[in-house]
Amino acid sequence: MIITKPTLLLDLQKCRKNIYKMVAKAKKNDLIFRPHFKTHQSIQIGEIFRKAGVDKITVSSIGMAQYFADAGWEDITIAFPFNILEISEFEELAEKIDLNVLISSKASAEKLITLTNRKLNYFIEVDAGYHRSGLDAENLEQIENTISIFRNKHIFKGFLTHSGNTYQARSKEEILKIHKDTSTKMKALKDKFIDQYPNIIISTGDTPSCTLANDFDGIDEIRPGNFVFFDLMQYNLGVCKFDEIAVCAACPVVDINPARNQIVIYGGGVHFSKEYLLNNGNKNFGEVVNLTSSGWQRSEKLSWLTSLSQEHGIIQASDELMNKIAIGDIVGIIPVHSCMTANLMGSYKTFDDNSLDHK
Repeated sequence: MIITKPTLLLDLQKCRKNIYKMVAKAKKNDLIFRPHFKTHQSIQIGEIFRKAGVDKITVSSIGMAQYFADAGWEDITIAFPFNILEISEFEELAEKIDLNVLISSKASAEKLITLTNRKLNYFIEVDAGYHRSGLDAENLEQIENTISIFRNKHIFKGFLTHSGNTYQARSKEEILKIHKDTSTKMKALKDKFIDQYPNIIISTGDTPSCTLANDFDGIDEIRPGNFVFFDLMQYNLGVCKFDEIAVCAACPVVDINPARNQIVIYGGGVHFSKEYLLNNGNKNFGEVVNLTSSGWQRSEKLSWLTSLSQEHGIIQASDELMNKIAIGDIVGIIPVHSCMTANLMGSYKTFDDNSLDHK
């Protein structure tokens, strides 16, 4: 495999195992499985899901929905607040597939009702504790008023939430508590509206909860995405094992500073994003690993990607790494957040030297 620039390596065997493991968990708990495809954004990886029996997916934009609809996916939820400026694209796609849109506020509902006469499937986005977007789970009056705006004009599918606050948790126990709190709030909504809407769906989805939890009482559908690759953040949270991480960024070494034990790589913020973990108060944008012909291995003495600018990355290296590295070498970096890294890198290289597409 020839690498000359930042390249995202994909271990397809690990990826496939991650997919089938989550598929099995959804089946065991009698859950609708609607994985979020924003993590991989790849038609080929999507086909692994299809072969595992998945026929419903989640995306984060109308463009991504169009991309996967063109690849034959016919049941898609766009889990992002409805953008009224793209109404024509939504209407066009809704004529071709079963498309679900997300309404995150009463104001958004009022805007939409004036813009189209076409019936759309919609979920009400609920804020169950993450505080990013959506209607407060406990504000039943506001939720009921929002649903009433669409009565007989659009098709109410149910309530959707994302517990992104699990990513800020500091332990498995905290993740499970967030999951339980979210499930309790969502179940209360279902109980409130089930008589009016017998087919109501409660949809949740974050990788930490979906991976660690075993109790999904009141939940009908899960939408995890990051699990397909996992990453250093999930490992740090205790959600996955290190050897379950399926992606690694390969970056050329362009300079070395022995006096500071630092290595300069071609791989910066435009490749990894600026998300980081803290190690003893120091920023960690990724862990350095040893690349092999078939994957990567963790080093005994750890080194970290500690600084990013646009194209530059600075590794604070162990003595072990400094003693064996040279300009022109390729180093492996396990990313902190695989979703962002995959989006920025734009494609994958597998160890059989094949390239996979990316939206």
